[in-house]
Amino acid sequence: MILVISNSDDAHADHVEAMLRECGAMFMRFDPAMFPVAAAISVSYEPAGRSRRVLRVGEQRLDLREVTAVWYRRPGLPDADAGIEDRAARELVREECRQLVQDVWSSVDCPWLPAQPSIVKSAGQKATQLKIAGELGFELPPTLITNNPTDLLEFYRQHGGDIVCKLAGNALQKSVGWTFARYTEAVSTRDIAHARSIALCPVIFQARVPKQVELRITVVGRQVFAAEIHSQATNHTRLDWRRYDDHNTPYSVHVLPAATEERCRELVGRLGLRYGAIDMIRTPDGRYVFIEINPNGQYLWIEHQTGLPISDAICDLLMER
Repeated sequence: MILVISNSDDAHADHVEAMLRECGAMFMRFDPAMFPVAAAISVSYEPAGRSRRVLRVGEQRLDLREVTAVWYRRPGLPDADAGIEDRAARELVREECRQLVQDVWSSVDCPWLPAQPSIVKSAGQKATQLKIAGELGFELPPTLITNNPTDLLEFYRQHGGDIVCKLAGNALQKSVGWTFARYTEAVSTRDIAHARSIALCPVIFQARVPKQVELRITVVGRQVFAAEIHSQATNHTRLDWRRYDDHNTPYSVHVLPAATEERCRELVGRLGLRYGAIDMIRTPDGRYVFIEINPNGQYLWIEHQTGLPISDAICDLLMER
């Protein structure tokens, strides 16, 4: 039994579920946001230590010992019943439910894609990613992660003012959800005039890297799928291809050098993952510069644009025994 953990609006999960269904694979989809209002979890232990963990959603019942693989995609968070009106009580119930769900997941002993939640969280830390990528031999952009205004001003001077900034973590998604995003932005002279404000919150600054194309490299197990994003073809996506201008941004399959491809596998493995979406830049003079890795990054639009069989690889990995 394959357990797909994701929200009800996840098109990636919908797509892979349809493929699993065609293959005759048994699976169940669960969004933790349903717990405890529309789902129940029971964990029991016998004196000799034998345990049982059961998930119930409506008429469905799943003994988690029967799970052979888990795809941990984009789950919602447990929330308290709306009938609990006291604010403090709601927060207590919410936190208790979230802690129990994470505790239960950590006890499900089977292959996870990309990994168990605690590993995914650790792998998403930008400083950790850059450290390991550098150790593996990836070229990195000059980077400063700081809340020290003096260090920012010095970094700005070192690179002639040609630097960009982005968030140091994923607090934005946790606080307002996936509806909003903060893109990579150029640091202007006006920003520098307010440099003291970063003392309130750390920010990532990087020297701007010249781009021939940007690469989205999706690693699934040992398979590596590289796609070119021609972000420089339109002003809309020059700084950050996530501003999506698909009608004017060509996509194509990219053949990585063997050494770079192997480093991508090694990076995913070193982070404890079985899946990762790596962003890189190929410079006009042919260098490959590592930017970041998203342990649970989107891939479906790349598959649609290029025909790369990423979903097939995910299905194969989930059905492996």
